[in-house]
Amino acid sequence: MNRTRFPILASIWVIARRDFTATVFSRTFLLFLLGPLMALGFGGLFGVVGGRADDAALRSSVAVIGTARDLGPIRQAYDRLNPIMNGALPDLRLIEPKGDPIAQARGLLSMQKNGATIVMTGWPKAPRLIGPSRQIDSLQDDVRLILDEVATENALKLARVTRSEIKLERTVIDPAGGGTSAARHIVARGAQSLLFMLTLLLAGMLLSNMVEEKSSKVIEVLAAAVPIDAIFYGKLIAMLGVSLTGIIVWGSVIGLTVVSFIPAGIPLPLPAMGWPLFIALGAAYYIMNYMLLGGAFIGIGAQANSAREVQTLSMPITMSQLAVFALASATVNDSSGPLATFAAIFPLSSPLAMLGRAAQDATIWPHLVALVWQGLWVAIIVRFAAKRFRSGVLKSGGPKRRWFKRSRKVAESGGL
Repeated sequence: MNRTRFPILASIWVIARRDFTATVFSRTFLLFLLGPLMALGFGGLFGVVGGRADDAALRSSVAVIGTARDLGPIRQAYDRLNPIMNGALPDLRLIEPKGDPIAQARGLLSMQKNGATIVMTGWPKAPRLIGPSRQIDSLQDDVRLILDEVATENALKLARVTRSEIKLERTVIDPAGGGTSAARHIVARGAQSLLFMLTLLLAGMLLSNMVEEKSSKVIEVLAAAVPIDAIFYGKLIAMLGVSLTGIIVWGSVIGLTVVSFIPAGIPLPLPAMGWPLFIALGAAYYIMNYMLLGGAFIGIGAQANSAREVQTLSMPITMSQLAVFALASATVNDSSGPLATFAAIFPLSSPLAMLGRAAQDATIWPHLVALVWQGLWVAIIVRFAAKRFRSGVLKSGGPKRRWFKRSRKVAESGGL
């Protein structure tokens, strides 16, 4: 009964189920799922290894030449200060004196491996920093802080005064990490970037979706059996389902990895309307963004006759996506200005702009209006793409009005 009353809905369901099943239950889909995970895994592994090597190679170090007796207080002061400063002080190396201090300092500075950034000599009578001018300017405040701590400790010992620990009372405000403007700004930027990257990665597949079926004449059989609009909607919904399947798999793996590695208690930036509603809106805006761009992509790709033409189209389409992302990103700093209003109304940038607004403003009704508006434009884009495909590719759009040709025939027949 439903098939008789709503034939286009039944046709959309048949096309969507056919394409989704053919894609998800293929061997290449497994590679599609594993590809980003393998890239992220290897990238993270090499990043950690390379980051540790870079930290070890690029971390500044101060070599202090002196006897163990003279340098003991410096080591103690360093050990007290460095944890307080979260390890921000340069590495400290205590070196026994050997001959001329200047020559020894030159040797420490010129070492190819584990060389010192600057060298301090003359402690405790006349401390002197030796090294490049820029490095001395960068590290002298840290060295002075350590030496001041040594002097303070010596003065307290001479005065026989024991240093007492100051106790601080704590009043925690906004323990969730912040409904502050800066935190919401970060959430807006991050959400827009994530939505853009997912759409850029997944919606591009729709460009070549129709090429294979056009080349094998399958599209003509489908067009004879179901409406063209149903073909476009079905393929669009099928690829949306494929992309959501990939996002669920990737998100689950990445989420479990992040939760297992990030220490507990780290505050997260809080969007204006809270995380549950923000995530729900994010999913809705991803669907709308995919449908809007996907409808345009499948319409453009349907006009291509070969994979080469699709490759030629991919570059300008990617650049246009970057322009849309730049427009939406510009609205984060002023979510209620005229540019933000334009970005929210313009259909291709509306999901990105409204997602950024959701992070900064807790008002719900603009999002309901925006989702309806975006859904309307999905229908317009798919309708236009199907009409262009019907008239331009299948040549079944009905007779065209050729006024000039008709006028020429009338003139040739003498006005009859």
